[in-house]
Amino acid sequence: MNDALRILHVIRSDAFAGVERHVANLAAAQARAGHRVRVVGGDLTSMRTALAGHSVPVAPASTVPAAALAAYRVSRSGSRPDVVHAHMTAAETAATLVPTLRDVPLVATRHFARRRGSSPLARRVGNVVAARIDAQVAISDYVADRIDGWSTVVYPGVPVRDATTGPRRRIVLVVQRLEPEKSTDVAVRAFAASGLAAHGWTMEIAGDGSQRPHLEALAGDLGTWASTRFLGGRSDCPDLMDQASVLLAPCAVDGLGLSVLEAMSGGLCVVAAAAGGHLETVGRADAPHLFTPGDPDDAARRLCAVADDPEAAREHGLALRAVQREHFTLDAQVAGTLAVYRAVLDDRARCAATLGRTTLT
Repeated sequence: MNDALRILHVIRSDAFAGVERHVANLAAAQARAGHRVRVVGGDLTSMRTALAGHSVPVAPASTVPAAALAAYRVSRSGSRPDVVHAHMTAAETAATLVPTLRDVPLVATRHFARRRGSSPLARRVGNVVAARIDAQVAISDYVADRIDGWSTVVYPGVPVRDATTGPRRRIVLVVQRLEPEKSTDVAVRAFAASGLAAHGWTMEIAGDGSQRPHLEALAGDLGTWASTRFLGGRSDCPDLMDQASVLLAPCAVDGLGLSVLEAMSGGLCVVAAAAGGHLETVGRADAPHLFTPGDPDDAARRLCAVADDPEAAREHGLALRAVQREHFTLDAQVAGTLAVYRAVLDDRARCAATLGRTTLT
């Protein structure tokens, strides 16, 4: 087997949020390492922009049938994959439906800390899909402990960035989808409870989702509307992080938190809920700024501590950056993922050799 592999990533999506960014980061890093990589799924423009310069073809896949058809076309091309890597259950289902890929190893990354299927029917489908999967990758110990089946933990990596040397502005930054499970309301309440708005601080919320009208109304009710900016979906989050003084991460169920890793990479101080994957990222630093999940008053106290001592906040950001560089690099993610691929391919080769033997009696 050659060192370079043909890898097909599949995600049933027309968006570009955390999981899609995860796929783009990994695909680009694998291409840089010399592998031939293709991607099915994700917002086409955003995915192509993220993969620009890496010679990684991208095909749209907003539905399971579309993802299956795109994967089928890849299987019939001159770049038939050595490994299919699916992200989330819908993509696993799509890959399972492609008959020309049934002899190709299927690796699944589990991004969320829950079992497959939210209904009896979905669980039955999940059981069929799980039987087809050769290996699972979990993005954190938190996820691995809560999913069905055995998995290998491979931490996601993010690009290494230089820590900003310029002055940081009095900004509390939130970067996430505005959906109920993300607990953005805790961040809005924490900012109001901190009283920082009276001292010239603002809150910037980058992201969009179904909760935005509710959150805008909440900021108005709490008297912080004038100091809160809803930025919508942004593609320049690293620039926003370089200007802010602190990232506030209120979600208690993040599998790991890609935005948190990106903030750490740039040396930004992070205040996060003491739960989920945050315990494996922010929690690795000395004296981390972790607050009781769902408690805006505790989060507010942490924000005030950061605001009261900018130099300590800067030093803490640099400590988080060191944690990122030690544990959450793209090189380490590529190596860990490749080890999973190789193990699966070796198992397939051994099985094929065993079945091909003739036993004389």
